[in-house]
Amino acid sequence: MIEYRTLRIALLGGGTVGSQVARLLLENGDELSSRVGARIELAGIAVRDLDKPRDASLPRELFTTDAEQLILGADIVVELMGGISPARELILKALNSGADVVTGNKQLLATHGTELFDLAGQVGAQLYYEAAVGGAIPIIRPLRDSLAGDRVTRILGIVNGTTNYVLDRMDVDGDELGEALAVATELGYAEADPTADIGGYDAAAKAALLASLAFHTDVPLEAVYREGIEDITKEQVDLARDMGYAVKLLAICERIAVPETGEAAVSARVYPALVPRRHPLAAVHGAHNAVFVQAEAAGDLMFYGAGAGGIQTASAVLGDVVSAARRHVAGGPGVAESTHAELPVLPVSAAVTRYHVTLHVADQPGVLAEIARLFAENGASIETVVQSSAAPGTAGGETPTATLVIGTHAALEASLAATVEALRASAAVTSIAHVLRIEGA
Repeated sequence: MIEYRTLRIALLGGGTVGSQVARLLLENGDELSSRVGARIELAGIAVRDLDKPRDASLPRELFTTDAEQLILGADIVVELMGGISPARELILKALNSGADVVTGNKQLLATHGTELFDLAGQVGAQLYYEAAVGGAIPIIRPLRDSLAGDRVTRILGIVNGTTNYVLDRMDVDGDELGEALAVATELGYAEADPTADIGGYDAAAKAALLASLAFHTDVPLEAVYREGIEDITKEQVDLARDMGYAVKLLAICERIAVPETGEAAVSARVYPALVPRRHPLAAVHGAHNAVFVQAEAAGDLMFYGAGAGGIQTASAVLGDVVSAARRHVAGGPGVAESTHAELPVLPVSAAVTRYHVTLHVADQPGVLAEIARLFAENGASIETVVQSSAAPGTAGGETPTATLVIGTHAALEASLAATVEALRASAAVTSIAHVLRIEGA
């Protein structure tokens, strides 16, 4: 091999993913260099604590606490620190120095991506982020490159391995949410504080990135509607299974129409939803992730694999490192992000979905007619109704109650939400047990 030059790699962060990236760079450096046409050298690893135990056995002389000095001597900077600060400041410094940047920091990109991509475009550098959404799953390049000539209409994604593992255990093993989460924590799928995962925050950041990329529009994190799985019960999961559904936390990004004008717009949202068992996403088990993409010309595409894990995510990071190195060898400026469509990002109320509502109602004549009237008045219609046996009243003369499980036709979220509020206020409804959306039907 004729070596054109040596490309120096600065690694920021030596945690689970960072240590695996470093190990693979050292072990497979010659092979990676042959793919690039230049020698790849790991210049150093910036960490906060030099004495902290690492997941991989790495030469101690590679470690430093001086991240800024390490950046200044690098051609490619790999940021795997996580968090907003100092990651943002260090990436800005790297781009300003002319280095390409590889990152897996979805929270940073979802909140400051516009600033970082704009700077990369100004200085002719490139910002790579394949590992920020699907772990080992290649989804960024297919959306950015392979489908660039197509029109993506919808993305349904299971993009958080922790919540998928928890919901899957509730479905398959019959665990309560707390029990399943405890197992996930013990196995290392969940952090000691699982809020980012269980609350849907991690998935929302990934939804912002996917929507921005798929629809060529800047979709800020604050525009992504978010619900987590904190309130999902074993009863809901069992009922869903009996009715032919699986409960999944979904990131949904789609091209929709402005209700008043019909003009094109974007919706991005995250919430637990019922997915029909026949849909490919219902068969995604354990801590795996999957992204289901619908495009006008390409049709339905699905990307599936490990959504987390040090060595799995390191695969995506190293793919970006090789791409960045090849760009350096070839020369020329980086490719700017395509966000020029500038479609409006609409609130969740403008999305079209279906509801699955479980009600406890008074078991007496006229109740079904009253329920149907409330649906009709709020612009929603009933597709299916299943009624259970009535529960007897008490000796004090209370009215017996029955359970209604209602599935709706597709309607605006605003109409369905208004229907639920009307049901909640109705004297005919004792309580609303569960409300879940249906997606993928």
